[in-house]
Amino acid sequence: MIKIQVPARICFFGDHQDYLGLPVIAGTIDRYIRLKATPITGSNFQLFLADLGTHRTIPLNTNPEKIEQSDFMSAALAIGTRNGMKWQQGYKIEITGDIPINAGLSSSSALTVAWIRFLIEAQHGNRSYTDAQIGHWAYEAEVLFFKSPGGLMDQYTIAQQGVLYIETNKGITRRLNGSFGTLVVAESGISKKTLEVLKNARAYQEGAISEIKRSHPHFKIQEITSEDYNLYKPLVSERYHNHWYAAAYNYGITRSAQQLLQSESPDIDEIGRLMNAHQEILERCIKNTPDSMILMMQKAKEAGALGTKIVGSGGGGCMVAITTPMQTKNVINAFLEAGAKDAYVVELTFPSNEES
Repeated sequence: MIKIQVPARICFFGDHQDYLGLPVIAGTIDRYIRLKATPITGSNFQLFLADLGTHRTIPLNTNPEKIEQSDFMSAALAIGTRNGMKWQQGYKIEITGDIPINAGLSSSSALTVAWIRFLIEAQHGNRSYTDAQIGHWAYEAEVLFFKSPGGLMDQYTIAQQGVLYIETNKGITRRLNGSFGTLVVAESGISKKTLEVLKNARAYQEGAISEIKRSHPHFKIQEITSEDYNLYKPLVSERYHNHWYAAAYNYGITRSAQQLLQSESPDIDEIGRLMNAHQEILERCIKNTPDSMILMMQKAKEAGALGTKIVGSGGGGCMVAITTPMQTKNVINAFLEAGAKDAYVVELTFPSNEES
């Protein structure tokens, strides 16, 4: 029997920045996708996604040319085959989890990473792939294989675990201090709108950058500072102004957060302030936060949360709050009283060979 457990992901800083090649700060939490596989006779993988109540069968030898759009599991199998993996044994596989679905905690990428870890264990060749390689294959399966608009943050974070600063333009990760105070996740009960939000945010931010490059061909977004916003603003069409502001200022916020989280004892109040500044840009410029969720987060801050933000691409889904142990219960109750479907404390997770 093969057992796999893979955590959920929270983006703390850098939302809607990774597809621009800008850095993000993300971490994994103790909500999981769990996979249990039992050998069977036959040449296929028989999957039961218990939480969805759905079954599907995937042949061991999947034709990559016949994979349907967004079939990440078949895409991962094709990528494994391309990299020399071979499977001779069928399995009956049950998949369960306690990560809310379509809520911004990356349940889909957690499933993809869990599936790739299973494929590695189930094949008879090399099993010594690094977490970084597994994360990249998951990114290939979900984004590159289908030419989708997403970035690599989810897959890289979930595969490597801990709190990571990710240079998305290079695929380089750096570990940061895992001290965020107490983390509360609140489920809004509103389904997120991933592709719609991602498509619009990416198109408008890339549109702004493209207009700047017409006058400055060697312009690199990775080299700007917040002060450059006004310098380049006259070159950007009015319809792109908000997204140009988001690209420039969220980048500065992420770099400030990185400096804080490199410290042995990060200033939690300042991290909360930066998180609030990031959220303000997301709701005002990216416009990815429904009014009801803005109200929920405002009530959480009034109850003692140091910082709050929407999690994931937006349009709905979950929120995260940084608080202190003394205020945790008040923050949870504030979320619930403001209409959240659920709210609870989460802990960061770390690789098995790394202490928290």
